[in-house]
Amino acid sequence: MKAILTYHSVDETGSVISIDERAFRRHIEWLASGCVRVLSLDALATAPDDVDAVAITFDDGVESFGRIAAPLLREHGLPVTLFVVTSAVGSTNLWRGSGDPGIPVFPLLDWDELGRLAGEGVAIGAHTCTHPNLSAMDGESAEREIVESRARLARELGVDVTSFAYPYGAVSSAARDVVAREFRVGVTTRFATLAPIDDRARLPRLDSYYFRGPGTLEAWGSARFRVRMGLLASARSVRGSLSRSLAR
Repeated sequence: MKAILTYHSVDETGSVISIDERAFRRHIEWLASGCVRVLSLDALATAPDDVDAVAITFDDGVESFGRIAAPLLREHGLPVTLFVVTSAVGSTNLWRGSGDPGIPVFPLLDWDELGRLAGEGVAIGAHTCTHPNLSAMDGESAEREIVESRARLARELGVDVTSFAYPYGAVSSAARDVVAREFRVGVTTRFATLAPIDDRARLPRLDSYYFRGPGTLEAWGSARFRVRMGLLASARSVRGSLSRSLAR
C-alpha cells in the first residue's frame, strides 16, 4: 500500500489543519521505526504498486515547519516535501488579505528560512502564488498562478521544483493539464491511498488530521485501518457533495 501524508501546522490550536507536537512526534517515531518505508514524493510516485511506503508532505510553509517539524524529520533521516505559496512567503496565511473560516492565522517562513531548509534537503514544491481555488478561475489565470509560482521558487531558491499541490485540493481540467506539463507530480486533498490508475497530476493524499489519535496511523495496513479509511473517504465525499450543492 502506498500513500501520501499531508500536514500543515504543528501547534496546539486543534484546528483542522493542525496536529499537536506530541502526536506529530509519535507519527515520526513510528515512521522512522521501519514498519513502513518513507520515500520522497517523486520516488513514491514511481515506486512499484506493491511497495509498502509513504511520502510526507507539508502545505503552506507555516513557521512551525521550520521550528518543529524539519529538525525532527532531519534527526530521523526522513524525506519531506514542503509546498510554498510564493506571494505569501514571510507573511501569514491570510491568503489574498483574508483568512479561511475556522483556520487560525499562522506566520509563514521567509525566503532565508526556506533557502536554509532547501539546503538541508527539504524538497520544495509549488502551491501557487496566492493560494486561490483554481477550479473557480479561468484557464489563463490558473496557468499564471501555477507557472509563476514554480518560476519564483526556482529564482529565489535555485531549486528544481518537480511537485505541485492544489490549494484546497481544487482541480479543474485546465489546471490539471498545466500541472501535468510543468511538474512530475501533482497532489490533491482527495482522501485515499495511491492506486495504479491514479493520474500522476492529481494524486490523493491522507490528511494527518484524521490520524491524531494514538494508534491510528500505527494501525497502517491492518483490517481496522482499511475499514477506517473507507468510512473516512465516504464521509468526506458526502461533505464535499453537500458543499458543492450549497455553492450552486
